[in-house]
Parts: sequence; structure tokens; C-alpha cells
Amino acid sequence: MAEHEPTTRRRYQQLVRDYVDPSFGSLQAAKLDAELLEQLYSRLQKCRDRCGGRPGAGHTCRPLSNSTVRQVHFIIRAALDRAVRWQYIAVNPAALALPPSFKKPTPDPPSAEEIAAVLNEAWKEPAWGLLLWLVMVTGCRRGELCALRWTDLNLDRATLKIERSSQQTTEGVREKGTKSGQERLVALDPYTVDLLRAHRAASQDQCEQVGTGLARAAFIFSASADFSTPLVPSSVSQRYRRLAVRNQLRSTRIHALRHYSATELLSAGVDVRTVAGRLGHGSGGATTLRYYAAWVAKADHRAAASIADTLPRPDTSRRHPRSPYEKLAAQLRGAIEQGIYPVGSFLPITIELASAHNVSVGTVNRAIALLKSVGLVAAKRGERATVLPGPGSTTQPQPSG
Repeated sequence: MAEHEPTTRRRYQQLVRDYVDPSFGSLQAAKLDAELLEQLYSRLQKCRDRCGGRPGAGHTCRPLSNSTVRQVHFIIRAALDRAVRWQYIAVNPAALALPPSFKKPTPDPPSAEEIAAVLNEAWKEPAWGLLLWLVMVTGCRRGELCALRWTDLNLDRATLKIERSSQQTTEGVREKGTKSGQERLVALDPYTVDLLRAHRAASQDQCEQVGTGLARAAFIFSASADFSTPLVPSSVSQRYRRLAVRNQLRSTRIHALRHYSATELLSAGVDVRTVAGRLGHGSGGATTLRYYAAWVAKADHRAAASIADTLPRPDTSRRHPRSPYEKLAAQLRGAIEQGIYPVGSFLPITIELASAHNVSVGTVNRAIALLKSVGLVAAKRGERATVLPGPGSTTQPQPSG
């Protein structure tokens, strides 16, 4: 596991210790087959303690998620791949086993009311409130937020550079690159810039109180008085979880604020590539589309309505008539434009028009509806159609009486 990040390696070691060793630690690799592996996956999906469906007194079954069971599968498969290369076994049985399928991601961002409740309570401590505010307006990840320094912020240009992330290891908190391995520049709004200016001034005052100055590369958020050390990512998550529980939020993960940022941007009609860039999705928008497909679809419907509103409406009554009702509408339009039916006069009743043109009553109704859609007549159910001064009408309204 030398090629993995320390946090990933620690996670894999935990899975091996908790699930792989108790199940297959004493089993010879040659005796392991796909059936045994799939039985393990099935048991873990029912109960992480592998109770076998016979829980003892006081035991409550807690299933492992599909993603965790898949991680167990990948660990076993990678180990057996090496056993094949070293010629300990001839075939990798894990390559034949079927792990649980991926569940479709369904982000559940907090509502505007939930966000308001969280911010109102968090802002009792301005630094904590600003931290949560930044997650929502920038969409940055928890580790990226903890690694932010004042050198990453350009208040004059209103930009925030995200190029590092903090990760928690057994040796302590260390810095690494972003999850996608790419740096990104996120634009900030004027209100957020003002909040950051105020936070910087408060940070400088705090440093002066302890007899030092705010270092140029100090962390924007820190638990130390001089802002020389980063926040511990797990402590940020734990504090947010307590806040979310107190306010009865559906999701208690701080990652839900990142979902809120993405869904609000997409709902506002921001294009997917821009949203992907702010979130740090390095796949050109593919990840954003996969996670937030429902909100992209809503934005797409608004885009369809927007483009339709900008286009001039075609005059369908002017096209070459094809169906019987279109031919009848064209004849009636010609009669109106020639003054046979002056503006303000009534068209013949439906039955008379049907008889005169040898068509059905339904055809007459559709023809009148077409004339109404282009503003040539006004018609109500049960009343005769009245000629209007619509487009193409050259006659003057006739005086009543």
C-alpha cells in the first residue's frame, strides 16, 4: 500500500483488520473461491459483525454500505493479483466474484430554512460562522478549507486560490495536494470579501493581544492564538455534526454544505463546467453531471423556456395549409382580409360554416382556434367568433347600432 495516501492506507488497514483477517486470515489462498467471497459480501451487507442472521441478546445488526463492501473486495482482489504474479495461485478468485453495485449518488442538500438556522447559531462565533459561509459560497472540501492561508486570498481581486488540502494521519495533520490534483481559482462576491476583511482585522487584533503579529502565510482558520497551525479536519466535522443535530438537520455531514453550493448554482442556471470548476471536479463536468443530474435537468428546462421566449413566434396560419382545418382557416382569413367579414362583425355560426365548407363541426372549431391564436378573432365557448383588428386586417371597425 506504499502508493496510497496515508489516510487511505490507514483506512485499508482498518478494513483488513476488521473484516478480511477474521474471515480469511487462516485460510490458504488456493482454497479461496468466488463463492466464499460473495458469501462474505452478503453477510457484511446484512451485518458488519457477520452474525449470520442469528444475533445474540442485545445485538443490533448494522449493515456495511455498498461502497465499504466494495472497498473490501478491491483490497482482496489487489492482494490476490499479486499472489498470481508471484505464482502462489494460478487464478484470482476475486476477479470472478461480484461485489455489490454502486448506489446512484443522491445528494440531499439542506433547505434555505435549515441553512438560515445553522448560520444564525454559528455566527455567534464569527470565525466559525465565516468558515461555514465559505464552504457554501465556494464549495470547497473540508480539507481544502482547513489548509487555506492568507497567501491564498487576494482581496483586491476577490479571488481564492485552492491548491492544498489538510489530511489527518497518525503522525498528525499534514498538507497534500487537492483531491483532483489540480489547483483552482474561485471568484468571491463583494459581501464575502468584506467578511474576510473583517476576519483578517480581528485575527490581527488577536495576534497583537498575545504579543505577536499575523504572519503573512498564517492560516485563515486556526485553533491556535497566532494562527500558525491548521484546524484538524475531523474536529471541524464533529463540531458541525453537533450543530446540525441541535438544529435537526436531515444530514449532519459538513459535506452537505458543498451539495448546497452545487445545487443552488445549478438551480440558478450556472453552466455545469463553471460549477465543476468551483467544486474542483477534475473531469470536465462529468462528475458534476453524475452527482447532480436532477438539478442539471431543472436548469435545462429553464434554458429551454428561455431560448423559446427569445425566438419570434411563427405565424402558423400563413404556412401552406395541409389539413382540412388549416385550409378552412386560410379561407376565413382571406375573407376577413378582403372585408367580407369586417372588424367587429361575427363569423357565421359553426353549423353554417360546417355545411358551407362540407367539413365537420370539429374541423370548424379547430379552424377558429387557429385564427384566435394569431389574433384574428375572439371566440368563447357557446358564442359566435368576433373579427378583431388583427394582423393583415385592412377594414375598419363597423359602428355598432
